[in-house]
Amino acid sequence: MQAQLLNPVARETAKVMNRSDLTRRLVAKLKHEEAVVGGIGHTHFDLWAAGQRPQNFYMLGTMGLAAPIAVGVALAQPQRKVFALEGDGSLLMQLGTLGTIANLKLKNLVVIVWDNGSYQITGGQPTLTATHVDLVAIGKGSGLVQSVWARDEAHFEALVEAALTSDGPLFICARTDNAPPAGVTERDAAKIRNKFMEGLKVNTRGNQQTYAGAA
Repeated sequence: MQAQLLNPVARETAKVMNRSDLTRRLVAKLKHEEAVVGGIGHTHFDLWAAGQRPQNFYMLGTMGLAAPIAVGVALAQPQRKVFALEGDGSLLMQLGTLGTIANLKLKNLVVIVWDNGSYQITGGQPTLTATHVDLVAIGKGSGLVQSVWARDEAHFEALVEAALTSDGPLFICARTDNAPPAGVTERDAAKIRNKFMEGLKVNTRGNQQTYAGAA
């Protein structure tokens, strides 16, 4: 990855952006059946609203599992780029995942965190990032060398573009506002699972079919 894209950006100087807008910008760049795992709440609501791709998985009801699920997909299909979208509160529930990702050296994995400093969907209670916790610093401390704050929308798009053509793992954190989500996901767990399996070319018995997408 281009070194200048990973130049340090302080959390305090990173622009506060709109989560729905950033999600749409990400999805618009996905051209090769890349997998995207959306965390609970507004994170996957916006992913749903950006277009119901069969390669999207919408996490229902469990905090912090977007990145672990994405790890499993990345291990099972190393030729496929895999994105995990997670909120700051959810990631804080599963910080050990970052060290696991660094240890596994998953070249096809990108973790993106929307950091609004609050548990927005449950009433806006502050998370630890609202006070003193810097997720990029935690990522680097966990061994994820390619950890960076998105400076603004243009920088975010450049990071995504680089992620699609460069080796990971990459850990991108973006400060986001508390705007409501752009839509609400259909809450049918079996349908979500089956559609995702079809999108990954995996049948209901767990057997992987041929995948010709570009990494």
